[in-house]
Amino acid sequence: MRDRMTAAAGVLAAAAAMAATEGLAAVLDLRESPLVSVGQSVIALTPGPIAEAIINVVGTKDKPLAVTSVVIAVLLIGALVGTLWLGRRLVAGGLVALFVVLAAASVLSRPYASPAGVFAAVAGGVVVVGVLQLLLRDQDAAGVNLSRRRFLRTAAVIGLATVVVGGAGQVLAARHRRRQAIEKVRAALTLPVRAEGVPAGVDLGVKGLGPWLTPNRDFYRIDTALSPPLIDPASWTLRIHGMVDRELTLTYQDLVDRGLSDAWITLCCVSNPVGGDLVGNTVWGGVPIKDILDEVGVQAGADALLSTSDDGWTCGTPLRALTDGRDALLALTMNGEPLPIAHGFPVRQVVPGLYGYVSATKWVTEWEVTRFADFQAYWTQRGWGERGPIKTQSRIDVPREGSTVAAGTSVIAGVAWAQRVGVQKVEVAVDDGPWREATLAGVPNIDTWVQWRLGWDAEPGRHTIQVRATDQDGTTQTSERADVLPDGATGYDSVSVEVD
Repeated sequence: MRDRMTAAAGVLAAAAAMAATEGLAAVLDLRESPLVSVGQSVIALTPGPIAEAIINVVGTKDKPLAVTSVVIAVLLIGALVGTLWLGRRLVAGGLVALFVVLAAASVLSRPYASPAGVFAAVAGGVVVVGVLQLLLRDQDAAGVNLSRRRFLRTAAVIGLATVVVGGAGQVLAARHRRRQAIEKVRAALTLPVRAEGVPAGVDLGVKGLGPWLTPNRDFYRIDTALSPPLIDPASWTLRIHGMVDRELTLTYQDLVDRGLSDAWITLCCVSNPVGGDLVGNTVWGGVPIKDILDEVGVQAGADALLSTSDDGWTCGTPLRALTDGRDALLALTMNGEPLPIAHGFPVRQVVPGLYGYVSATKWVTEWEVTRFADFQAYWTQRGWGERGPIKTQSRIDVPREGSTVAAGTSVIAGVAWAQRVGVQKVEVAVDDGPWREATLAGVPNIDTWVQWRLGWDAEPGRHTIQVRATDQDGTTQTSERADVLPDGATGYDSVSVEVD
């Protein structure tokens, strides 16, 4: 009986502490609450293979999972502290102090570190102690003199206060207000974008095959930010320094004044498994990166651009990929509108032919022209390859894995991509049959995916379908299966279907 109640008291104390820190984060106008800072620290300290395994399982739900995991961990620690509170109070107090120190360290490790954030973390520890004192004041170390009625009454009051404070913190959160303000600024922007639609001939119109153009709302998002940075374009700057002849700082208006170039580009995440959906295609509008690098003058010996996000994330990009004439952009628009906040507003990088972890810095605020030998970026520190060229891949979208297909004339369809080279052909094999060449749709350039389709006379039974793509240089993607680590998955996509 006593252990259950003390554990429950600890859980309630931990919940009250989290609510208090969220409320203080709103009142103190913090960019990140201590809870979010701890979550970001957990992400930063997670080894690369473990992070990759999580992404493979949960995909774009990794951020809610990270926050939920931190909340559960705090509640479990609270339960432990509660069970220790009566008989081993010094140990319990030490655990509270340790967690406060870790939370404060997480706050101070973030780009948005502030004394106010540390104060909020310390206040959370004070709340834990205060709630435990209130709830367990009628018990001694042996658990006698327990007033169960008073415990429940006090717990109900504290629980209600926790919900009210936590809810008010979310409603009144400075971040919520700031996001609304930034969304208004974003909606009011008028940028020089072309009103061109999807190019003719790119969409085969096969039922079940997704659109050639990925809508912004459906575009995959893989990054390390639990709370996307909220940046007013009027205050955004990009500092360019390092191995350059002239350092330069650009504003948002500077980029707008230069005029925007549009480019259809498919982006792909290095975490995308064979047949995966961490890939999307849209039209980006921005300023060519090559023009800016030419302006600052890249010095001899430099071979990399180290870019940094507003939240401290870093990325190393081969300079050659930014200066060889491809549509490498400092992007301001996505599908004809200002970048969504989650996709890098106000400015991000887009570089065709490279996986996002070495090219697609969102919320970018700093460039250092440098050498790969002189740094390691965020993901390369965690085991991913240094350069990250996108590999030729193909995917079956119709029919779906495990589906049932009616016997007779049917269609097999999907997408394929071979950036910087282009797709020459796509071939499909059913069971152990021969490879048959599919029909390809049109594409506006070599840096987008291409839809493909093949007619199939489906006979009753269980069948396995495979696909492979060959690029314009005549190189066929490898059949060898490889994991996404260290530089992208390989192998043929396949599906098994039942025909009846």
